[in-house]
Amino acid sequence: MDVATAHARLSNAASSFLAGKHQLLIDGKWVEAKSGKRFDVFDPATGQAIAAVAEADAADVNEAVKAARRAFEEGRWSKISPQARSKLIWKLADLLEAHADEIAEIEALDNGKPIRDARHVDLPGSYEILRYMAGWATKINGDTITVSAPGDWHAYTLREPIGVVGQIIPWNFPLMMAAWKIAPALAAGCTIVLKPAEQTPLSAIRLGQLIQEAGFPDGVVNILTGFGETAGAALAAHPEVDKVAFTGSTEVGKLIVQAAAGNLKKVSLELGGKSPAIVFPDADMDVAIRGTSSAIFFNMGQCCTAGSRLYAHRRVFDRLMQGLAENAGKIKVGHGLDPETQLGPLVSDEQFRRVTGYLAAGRQQGARVVTGGERVGDAGYFVQPTVLANTRPDMSVVREEIFGPVVCAMPFDDDDLDRIARTANDTGYGLAASIWTRDLGIAHKLARCIKAGTVWINTHNFGDPALPFGGFKQSGWGREMGYEAIELYTEVKAVAAAL
Repeated sequence: MDVATAHARLSNAASSFLAGKHQLLIDGKWVEAKSGKRFDVFDPATGQAIAAVAEADAADVNEAVKAARRAFEEGRWSKISPQARSKLIWKLADLLEAHADEIAEIEALDNGKPIRDARHVDLPGSYEILRYMAGWATKINGDTITVSAPGDWHAYTLREPIGVVGQIIPWNFPLMMAAWKIAPALAAGCTIVLKPAEQTPLSAIRLGQLIQEAGFPDGVVNILTGFGETAGAALAAHPEVDKVAFTGSTEVGKLIVQAAAGNLKKVSLELGGKSPAIVFPDADMDVAIRGTSSAIFFNMGQCCTAGSRLYAHRRVFDRLMQGLAENAGKIKVGHGLDPETQLGPLVSDEQFRRVTGYLAAGRQQGARVVTGGERVGDAGYFVQPTVLANTRPDMSVVREEIFGPVVCAMPFDDDDLDRIARTANDTGYGLAASIWTRDLGIAHKLARCIKAGTVWINTHNFGDPALPFGGFKQSGWGREMGYEAIELYTEVKAVAAAL
């Protein structure tokens, strides 16, 4: 499908937005970058440009941070009532839901993901986290403390907004990651400078328009489109930013930590993963086949929680391989705007080269391609859903995050849960895992042994605004969603009064 055909599928609202002038949102105004520079945004299904956006750099970051600082210090957001904050956050959620069809089209075109996933996963995942966090705005409390020191004391704690936060989000779930970041920060009373990924900036710009329509005070949310090496680095290092929140690769996360050292700003990181899916011989195989297939092929495998290491008991290994191969062969690969598409393109040429490079390395190191492993078509960044067998723990495809629709399958042949856990934990990551069995005793025992922030039983990639999400080891610091996300954006102050 070429650009003209894809655009013909767009609604009038999405077409109108796409044709607009895409600028930076700073202090409530849409402005060009100080340098005047712009950069192209591409449809990954065709490799062709679909829009151009302003390219922020350090000078624009400085202006946005100053705007956020003024808004915070003047109390435009931090000092209004919690109920008023809650109402505005909820209003933004309502606006997102009202424009869900349009924004799903923008997301499918910009990121490449199937529009039905954008509409039924990304959009609800965005407006429901806003509603959930809107509820917390009125429930952020301190405690009264009983102290043991001699004398009469009134001691208590306050939980206060941390201040100006820089938020840098990835390209795999552009709108939803923006919502995950801004929702708890807004509920806590913080002001924000948000930098979307350069590959997928369009839905963040549309979100900014809705933030204005909802009536948020100027400077509370500022949105800068630009590159990580310039705008992102300047935001992470800025001395007037009190906290930086980042979702992306572990390699970049380490750079964020280094940049934050200048003023020891707080840092939260949601980073990479190499998540195991473990299938026991008593598992419902129909459920396990569907589930482990979705675990790796959903969102083109571009999920930090993707079930990319598949361990199956030898008694069911062949059946699982057959089922995965059959499922993979039925997946409809195509343009994200096609309502029949189940697997879209990878997000960029860079990501396409990364994934196909891993496929070549896997073959060279002795992996057997059960199904897939090739490019689809000669335009865009499409890769077949791929299952690799005969993989070993020392292979790069097993050890490193591919971030594509590629699963490495390995059999096991004993029931020693400690050994199985050691295998599952044999990675520098610790974001997620899934266990597939009818024996809930085994499931819960193994869940305790796996070093990951989330363990799913007979499902994979399940999430809810109330469930904290984050990783162990090199998968990150802190938790998003749940009340734990509020803690990321607040400081605790102890007060003691001698009576």
